[in-house]
Amino acid sequence: MSGDHPLSITLETPTAGKYEQPTGLFINNEFVKAQDGKTFEVINPTDESVTCSVYEATEKDVDIAVAAARKAFEGPWRKETPENRGRLLVKLADLFEKNLDLLASVEALDNGKAANMAKVDISMAAGCLRYYGGWADKIEGKVTDTGPDTFNYVKKEPIGVCGQIIPWNFPLLMWAWKIGPAIACGNTVLIKTAEQTPLGGLVAASLVKEAGFPPGVINVLSGFGKTAGAAIASHMDVDKVAFTGSTVTGRTILKASAGSNLKKVTLELGGKSPNIVFNDADIDNAISWVNFGIFFNHGQCCCAGSRIYVQDGIYDEFVKRFKERAQKNVVGDPFAKDTFQGPQVSQLQFDRIMGYIKAGKEAGATVEIGGNRKGDKGYFIEPTIFSNVTEDMKIMQEEIFGPVCSISKFSTKEEVIATGNKSTYGLAAAVHTTNLNTAIEVSNALKAGTVWVNTYNTLHHQMPFGGYKESGLGRELGEAALENYTQTKSVSIRLGDALFG
Repeated sequence: MSGDHPLSITLETPTAGKYEQPTGLFINNEFVKAQDGKTFEVINPTDESVTCSVYEATEKDVDIAVAAARKAFEGPWRKETPENRGRLLVKLADLFEKNLDLLASVEALDNGKAANMAKVDISMAAGCLRYYGGWADKIEGKVTDTGPDTFNYVKKEPIGVCGQIIPWNFPLLMWAWKIGPAIACGNTVLIKTAEQTPLGGLVAASLVKEAGFPPGVINVLSGFGKTAGAAIASHMDVDKVAFTGSTVTGRTILKASAGSNLKKVTLELGGKSPNIVFNDADIDNAISWVNFGIFFNHGQCCCAGSRIYVQDGIYDEFVKRFKERAQKNVVGDPFAKDTFQGPQVSQLQFDRIMGYIKAGKEAGATVEIGGNRKGDKGYFIEPTIFSNVTEDMKIMQEEIFGPVCSISKFSTKEEVIATGNKSTYGLAAAVHTTNLNTAIEVSNALKAGTVWVNTYNTLHHQMPFGGYKESGLGRELGEAALENYTQTKSVSIRLGDALFG
């Protein structure tokens, strides 16, 4: 679509009522129309209707946003004190909390996630922004003594203009994960939201201006990966790109960096995480966390525990009770109070997941529960559990990104460690046991960036998150994320006489 589309429209959600939805591109603290005037439709995954249309950023708009970010970085923002950067992030966190119900409602409308779950996302996003607000004035260098005639110091400096490309599964949480550390370190940002879920990022952009950020420091673009995303990744005046999404796209971004200005890159990519349950586990606790580990957020988690391994002593009992627990998950309207699982995000994603379910059936795996579409409207899929699987099956090798898991039996610790590590991914894993030695030994042996013990999906902004192997480069969250957004400068001052006459 194209034409004279308004820069905002009035929308309504069941929980937040009517609100003003920005539809323009957020550049220099203003919502503006795309240079080409193009718009694209935003589809409601609950009923497949068109929610609205928003402006689509192309290469021209990326150029304008990069120029705005560059001007801000080389201008007033570079002279801003760390303390004031921190205050701005804390103010933005406060505004997230003040508008929690609205932001959660927009996430539920846009993404299809349960509104009650979306409220947790917004609280976590606010926590992340506030955490990095606290870090802003604590990024320190050091003095290095190399001899009495030289004074040396090492300092951390911001990288510059950061292009950030976020996914559709946790739109506003990923918005905060990216913006928080980048701004704390003194960078400027242009962030491209996923084309499936642009609405929340635009509402959050209005809070950026309200928080008092100078123009050009944070710019928010709606657009497609193949155009706007590609333009960011290959732009000669973008100093760093951060991406969360598929491993295939991550490879493309690395190539774009290499082919342009060798911009710094961090990638948080896919996963096929093992969730291991030993005989001595508290079975009630384990079933609860295994259920949450795969079916939370409709299975649309990069760290989802989709490969479940249960020791042979409790396997039969576990499968029986896990099936019972999974069937209690309420699948339905995201705005209903008891909903746990809403629709998948799009028709494309729905079709992809159903294709994996078909492949599992054709390969001979047993469907314990689910395996079908739920209802006849919206992108709903039943919680699905496969058994009688082999490690070479497609459903065991590839990331499904939906409410689908496979459960297998193992006998020994050594066996499950080897099987758990038999993947090209290494994002997350979990161990369920009451034996501390087992917990530590297996956690140390698993090749994953995060290992949970007797829990799952319990991410926290103070804990680094990222993957081994093909699950990415660099770390998000915690102090570790600051390394992604700073560069090190060494300064050496000669105090003594000339060495060479």
